[in-house]
Amino acid sequence: MNATDQATITVEATVNAPVQKVWDTWANPEHITKWCNASDDWHTPHAENDLRTGGKFSSRMEAKDGSFGFDFWGTYDEVKHNELIDYTMGDGRKVKIIFSSDGSTTKITETFEPETTNPIEMQKGGWQAILDNFKKYTEGLIG
Repeated sequence: MNATDQATITVEATVNAPVQKVWDTWANPEHITKWCNASDDWHTPHAENDLRTGGKFSSRMEAKDGSFGFDFWGTYDEVKHNELIDYTMGDGRKVKIIFSSDGSTTKITETFEPETTNPIEMQKGGWQAILDNFKKYTEGLIG
């Protein structure tokens, strides 16, 4: 079965920060390397991000003990500043991220097509953990 034959997965978080701060933290490679991991035993030592329609991104995600790592990359299909990011991952799967501003808070809704190797719940848990780490990191910059 192809990934496109499966239902999409959605993860969400509400960040206690205005949308401009959330957007900047999401987009800036200096910040990406500090929040883009699902657990404390992983890290992202390198990130590049050209956040515009047609732009490309890449992040190197690795276990801190050096036992495993992979490149996460893709191309932006549509970018609306402070509102929307649509992209295609290197393996062809699609991701849509909506930033909903409510003054001092921003809800992030991330919907993605799952891959076929790992269980759906594992994928959802990993993406949610990264989003939760983003929330914690971004809120820490404010306070």
